[in-house]
Amino acid sequence: MRTTLQARLIGLLILSSLFLVSTFTAIQLNNQIEKTREFNIYQARQGALSLKDKLQEIFQTFDEQKNKAALMNEIKSIFNTALESGVAETISLINKDGYPEILEGNLQLFFEDEKTMIEGISASGDSTRWMIPQVDRKHKLTNIFVIFDNPSGYVLKLTFSLSSLQKALNEVYVPIFFTVLMVIAGNILLGALLSWVVISPIKILNQATKDIASGNLDLRIHISTKDELEELSDTFNYMTIELKKMKARAENANPLTKLPGNIVIQEEVEKRIKGDKKFVLLYCDLDNFKAFNDKYGVHAGDEAIMLTADIFKESIAKSGSSDDFIGHEGGDDFLLLTSPENAEAIAEYILKEFGGRIKNLYSKEDIQKGYIEAKARDRDQIVRFPVMTISLAGVSNVRREITSYAQATNIAADVKKIAKKGKEGKFVMDRRVGEENAMTRDIR
Repeated sequence: MRTTLQARLIGLLILSSLFLVSTFTAIQLNNQIEKTREFNIYQARQGALSLKDKLQEIFQTFDEQKNKAALMNEIKSIFNTALESGVAETISLINKDGYPEILEGNLQLFFEDEKTMIEGISASGDSTRWMIPQVDRKHKLTNIFVIFDNPSGYVLKLTFSLSSLQKALNEVYVPIFFTVLMVIAGNILLGALLSWVVISPIKILNQATKDIASGNLDLRIHISTKDELEELSDTFNYMTIELKKMKARAENANPLTKLPGNIVIQEEVEKRIKGDKKFVLLYCDLDNFKAFNDKYGVHAGDEAIMLTADIFKESIAKSGSSDDFIGHEGGDDFLLLTSPENAEAIAEYILKEFGGRIKNLYSKEDIQKGYIEAKARDRDQIVRFPVMTISLAGVSNVRREITSYAQATNIAADVKKIAKKGKEGKFVMDRRVGEENAMTRDIR
């Protein structure tokens, strides 16, 4: 099932929002738990120092062997006072075997490794290290072991629970709540901006594409975003202009050769004139084409036309340039636009190739005779017509000014009359500077 770009953007925004909120919440909770743990350790340290001093004083005052019961009662009293002041949640006095002699408080404690811990403390022999914190992540407890001077090797243990997730969440829910609101509001705003900046122009382009596909080549769109989307709309408009030109060319193209027809030919000539570009217009005419068409039929005539078109294309590929142009006005009338420096080579190629390859369209008998017999144009009489040749008339604005397509074709018509004289195909180039000067010819 297809989804819209807008739906995909909304989905991505929702996922990014969830990721941002989750990441922020995790960071805030972790920071809060760490702060709570550090505060508890700090508070316990202050209380542990006070308890350490008091316990050392008691053990100096009481004789444990004679007054152990009184000693323990006094210690319990000190522990209860400390619990009331919030020093820890549970306070215990651990003997050297790892078991509590006194245990005051509400937490459920675990003593699996206490003996090992105490033995490690005793074996270290470090008198400066009087407080050792331990985090019991398994049971979610923080233990503070306090070493103090006493003859029995007792160790004081302060215990409090790690800050729970719920407790931390209670501390940070307000910033989290406002952060969630800000992220949601920001993503809504971002979604609206993306819809306006990106999705709306895309919808415009999509609808314009459909309109153009339906034939509306006059459609123009304007997207003012000062970025690639605006550039795309300009390119889109340029495309519609070119499509309109291509359509006009296709409608005007000759149905047989697919070459551009009269309208496009005129546009190409006028474009070179307006651009003050030097050019040579080669105007083509097939000599004795009608007689050939009458003798061999329309299909053979079409083959001669296609052969001419192919030779013209080959001449540009061999001796012309990418700016050269070929047009087909209809029948056996072709037109070629090229640069002055390429005109001679192109004309020579056309004359040579046409003269050699046109014979393949005649029967062997007619080639041996050197002519065909057909009715004359102006009278009902059988006349001998030589094998078809091609005449090329050249017109250029190198030596004289040409101001219009009509002027160029009129000059070409005059030059073509000279080119068609004689029995061999020839190329005649108009070299006149003005109307009073005679033409000179290059004949092949």
